[in-house]
Amino acid sequence: MTETTSALSTDPLPAPRSARFAEALRQAVADGLLGEDQPVAGFLDAEGVRRSVAALRDAFDAVPGVSVLHTFAAKAASLVPVLRLLAACGMGCEVASPGELRLAVEAGFAPETIVLDSPAKTREELRLAMALGVAVNADSFDELRRIGELRSPESASVLGLRVNPQVGSGSIGAMSTATATSKFGVPLRDPGVREQVVRAFAERPWLTRLHAHVGSQGCPLELIAEGVAETYRLAEEINEAVGARRITGIDIGGGLPVNFADEEDRPAFSDYVSVLRAAAPGLFDGRYGLVTEFGRSLLAKNGFIGARVEYTKDAGGRRIALTHAGAQVATRTVFMPDAWPLRIGAFDGQGRPRGGPPMVQDIAGPCCFAGDVVAHARELPELREGDFVALYDTGAYYFSTPWAYNSLPRPAVYGFTVGPDGSGVRFARVRDAQSLDSVAAESGLAHADALTGLGTGRRPATRRGRSQDL
Repeated sequence: MTETTSALSTDPLPAPRSARFAEALRQAVADGLLGEDQPVAGFLDAEGVRRSVAALRDAFDAVPGVSVLHTFAAKAASLVPVLRLLAACGMGCEVASPGELRLAVEAGFAPETIVLDSPAKTREELRLAMALGVAVNADSFDELRRIGELRSPESASVLGLRVNPQVGSGSIGAMSTATATSKFGVPLRDPGVREQVVRAFAERPWLTRLHAHVGSQGCPLELIAEGVAETYRLAEEINEAVGARRITGIDIGGGLPVNFADEEDRPAFSDYVSVLRAAAPGLFDGRYGLVTEFGRSLLAKNGFIGARVEYTKDAGGRRIALTHAGAQVATRTVFMPDAWPLRIGAFDGQGRPRGGPPMVQDIAGPCCFAGDVVAHARELPELREGDFVALYDTGAYYFSTPWAYNSLPRPAVYGFTVGPDGSGVRFARVRDAQSLDSVAAESGLAHADALTGLGTGRRPATRRGRSQDL
């Protein structure tokens, strides 16, 4: 992405988000970024991202005297140009794998602004993180012991422990990480565990941070705040037991849910801060440095997927529009449509909003299984071959982390800005569309003959008794 400015714009938006997106889609069709040769692409509103970051910072800055490191959850948009834009906006980065750590470093985040979370960190991951000075949140007592064996006193890494406050589930179980049997963190309400946590901090002077993340989509603010408040109370308990200010920071995770019903940003970051202050007033008195890990709530509503309608057909009295946006870019929506509904926009072959009386239609994707439908029975103007659809609220997780089902190539991704009068769209390439050569290479093309020689009497070339291709 060519945008590098770190300024956070706070001017009023010149046009509603839907109008900016419509203009971007029209211009993308006119410029050939979306069309018969490029039938699907992702688009991200760079200025909208800046405004979302500004809203997050303003919400926490409204409480004076609190030091907050806002990190972006890299899994929500694991694209280096997007991460670099967020770094330029003053964000840190939360990572959960060696790949995400590499992307964060390439994007330019300073090590002290990176936080490593994962329930299955290897020794090599831990060594690298602590050598870089990246903060690490241990996910278990076993990991704490491993960190103790590996850490060097010279490391600048802030080291913490993730706890599971076990406050319950939201409406989407798969997105709820504070259930009684969650795989994440140390379960605080299990017998004897809370006391074990206190002892762990008392015995390890280098352990200075607590971390909790209750969940994200489907979790109400009150549930998230309850988990954070329980973590705050634990920090107070530990410091009192140790007789010193051992815990200096609390990582409260992310998890602000996204409104998929309409264009409005709700709940707002300011709403979340208000609920947090009511649940744990002491969290904001300046004694603890705070860390946040928001992802979806910063990007989801700032992006959309554009896709060409390849065919339409009627079946069982229902119109079906077959497009190039399906489970490969909208995996969660296809498999859990009630939990992850998407708003759909209808556009003609020139990328202009399509008019006409509404017709009940299914918007289906290109994947070769019957359930590949991103929107069921939607009332939209009648779609025709060569038209386009927009899948809104897909700026996080969707086009940035596609699924390689049917060996469908990854779509191109573009950032864009729109001029103050609602026109004058500028694009910047974020990711190239994947070529078929790349698809073939990723499928093992370089080792095409690796298996044909097995079990046929021909011995594959070996080294130390193992095939060189294995």
